[in-house]
Amino acid sequence: MNRLKSAITILRSRQSFLHTTMAPKRTASGSKRKASTESEISDLDAPSVPSAKKARTTKKKEPVLNGQPTNTVIPVSVSFPAKSDGSLRLSAWNVSGLNASLKKSFNSYVEAENADILVLTETKVNEQPNSFLQSQYPHQYWSISSTKGYAGTAVLTKIEPLGVKWDLPGHDQAEEAAKGRLVVLEYPSTWVVATYVPNAGQQLKKLDYKAAWNEAFAKYIHELNTKKPVIWMGDINCAPTPQDLANHKTNWNKTPGHTQIETDGFNKILNVSSSQTVPDLVAKDNLIDVWRHLHPELQHYTYFSYKFKCREKTLGWRLDMFLISRRIISRIKFCEIRSEIYGASDHCPIVLEIEGDL
Repeated sequence: MNRLKSAITILRSRQSFLHTTMAPKRTASGSKRKASTESEISDLDAPSVPSAKKARTTKKKEPVLNGQPTNTVIPVSVSFPAKSDGSLRLSAWNVSGLNASLKKSFNSYVEAENADILVLTETKVNEQPNSFLQSQYPHQYWSISSTKGYAGTAVLTKIEPLGVKWDLPGHDQAEEAAKGRLVVLEYPSTWVVATYVPNAGQQLKKLDYKAAWNEAFAKYIHELNTKKPVIWMGDINCAPTPQDLANHKTNWNKTPGHTQIETDGFNKILNVSSSQTVPDLVAKDNLIDVWRHLHPELQHYTYFSYKFKCREKTLGWRLDMFLISRRIISRIKFCEIRSEIYGASDHCPIVLEIEGDL
């Protein structure tokens, strides 16, 4: 009997031990709580990964540098190589208000370049300045807008022309359309055409006006081209290809200067209409965008808005150009954007050197 009692006592002790050491059965609610806890720990330990949408809005966009300088004022010292013997140097510069530009080292560039013909656009003057660079440029022709403080085109030249034209034939307002926009100088063997082509305006409100202006100008410049070669220079107010501005996709058909209507108008000006009766020599003699002809791959610009640090980010447009008759392209020595000349205006000058006389 005593042995039986001892055996029962030992058995009960083992059962009690097993009961106390076995894990309790996991309930559904317990499993759920544990899963929740593990999830919370995992979230705390894992690195924070922003969503794709948040990444797009917070990611800092680095400037795309294209090899142009990003200075915002004209350098203290400005110099350029002297022109080649037997050549002429021409310069075009949108000064974005002559009076303001004169206070920001305008003269430093003009003296250093020493161009034979200097075209200034968007002068915004209401009358011809007195004694302005008269010793350097004795022959001056100022086209002034009827609207005060608006537009304006001036041709300053060391070489006296045979004659000057001030209107835009073919336009229903031939004289008014040319005011502040167009000056044509005739030389013995060349036309020099200076323009500040109209802007299509905010929300493209003036696009129809610009299209009509371009239509009349296309016919006019081709008429001139049938008589003698043309050198067209100034602010064209059009970026004709995706290469000619930093952000083609965001501006296409939305921003003045880069719409289908404007680029089509520009191309029509460059190419002689097949419907015109012209000499065989001239029929295939379209106009050449000289800078693009010499630099087919470069994306350099002449205009950088003062807003949004566009200059520092090289977010620009190529709006200022030289366009010449194909039959004189072989006479061109060089055509360059003076990229470092920025700050007296939101545009950089563009310069061309041509061999021989005009």
